[in-house]
Amino acid sequence: MALLELDSLTKRFGGLVAVNDVSFDISQGEIVSLIGPNGAGKTTAFNCVTGLFPLTGGDVRLDGVSIAGLPPHRVLRLGIARTFQNIRLFSFMTAVDNVMVGAHWWMKARVWDGALRTPRSRNEEREVQGRAFDLLDQLRLARYAGSYARELPYGLHRRLEIAHALATQPRLLLLDEPAAGLNPQEKNELMALIARLRSEGLTIFLIEHDMRVVMEASDRIVVLDHGEKIAEGKPAEVRADPRVVEAYLGSGASQEMHGA
Repeated sequence: MALLELDSLTKRFGGLVAVNDVSFDISQGEIVSLIGPNGAGKTTAFNCVTGLFPLTGGDVRLDGVSIAGLPPHRVLRLGIARTFQNIRLFSFMTAVDNVMVGAHWWMKARVWDGALRTPRSRNEEREVQGRAFDLLDQLRLARYAGSYARELPYGLHRRLEIAHALATQPRLLLLDEPAAGLNPQEKNELMALIARLRSEGLTIFLIEHDMRVVMEASDRIVVLDHGEKIAEGKPAEVRADPRVVEAYLGSGASQEMHGA
């Protein structure tokens, strides 16, 4: 059974059809990329999966069970975390605090535990802080743990947002253009990170415009154009599809699809 299924997913905004009858699935442990030109409906699809947008039609299923209509916090508790195209961090909080915020979803201490500083609250806070430091270390951010998010360079913002998402202990991680604004070395580090996360059992659903990242990191690629799925397959299959080259990159762009 697929981990995530999109079944005839449709989303309209008034008379605008942003996503139209899109179906595909993602298996446990896969890395699947969703690509297409600007305005193709990629982030809208992410927003429908994560509960930010209600569906106009179709269904979204996790482990075969519909999650359509669930609010974002319920979707998160089921194990789906995401990053955003426009990075969302708490600028006036430290890096470690930004990661700790992501862990509050599974904390069991109650409000009064925190107010009274009960042993339960203190023990759980230490556990969460330790987990946050571990994540920062894994993402090579440990030296910045005490720095305010606003003080970090852009490339580190991307990694910090991923650490925040990982703190929720997801089964499925949605990454919305994680390579945007990164230099070549940072992109190589990103691809290594994605591969490592998958080796640890995480399933990854990726939106990305950088074709090198997409082609090298993905097991499968789904292509949208004007809200409709026009192709799906392994990177080599998608790269060779003339509809993809024409619709996504325009005529004369085949060299970029081939990594030139």
